[in-house]
Amino acid sequence: MTTEIPPQVQHQLAQLQQVQQQAQALASQKAQVTSALNEAEMALEELSKLDDDAVIYKNVGQLLIKGEHDSVATELAEKKDTMELRVRTLEKQEERIQKRFQQLQEQLRSAIGGGGAGGGMA
Repeated sequence: MTTEIPPQVQHQLAQLQQVQQQAQALASQKAQVTSALNEAEMALEELSKLDDDAVIYKNVGQLLIKGEHDSVATELAEKKDTMELRVRTLEKQEERIQKRFQQLQEQLRSAIGGGGAGGGMA
């Protein structure tokens, strides 16, 4: 006894899979940005422990360039602000994706339950 999956349910399953992939991509992006944010915060913390006349080097590509305390601190603070904003943006996107995922799950449950197929699908 084979039961054919209605086209509407197939479409909803495809949407659910796409939303799940988007959520995974966002989680990966958020992890990368959070890592960069943590690095900037640690660098700022270490920089604050140094004297203003301490010799400081910063990465520029594959080079280490001598920099001034104040300019390096400003650059790091700006980077930190940018990363914080990016994390907040990604969190909002994650919330929207999660809501969409839940909506699609409910639609699928209704479609499957309404079709008399019974059984749990998650």
